[in-house]
Amino acid sequence: RAVHWYTKAAEQGQAEAQYRLGFCYTNGMGVAQDWGRAVHWYTKAAEQGQAEAQYRLGFCYTNGMGVAQDWGRAVHWYTK
Repeated sequence: RAVHWYTKAAEQGQAEAQYRLGFCYTNGMGVAQDWGRAVHWYTKAAEQGQAEAQYRLGFCYTNGMGVAQDWGRAVHWYTK
């Protein structure tokens, strides 16, 4: 049920909801695990300055989870 409300808020640009929705996709909480969708929502939140999303996005780029491994992008997000 939480995913429903996170999705509504995330689609309206709420950074915290975007991060939490990405977290749900990362961990398969209320949705099927989907690293690509997680990266999508982490990126939206990270671009708005949401610190946890920036860290998680750095992790995704470091480990090639949902995106091609890219050390430069990882460093970019880890140092925001």
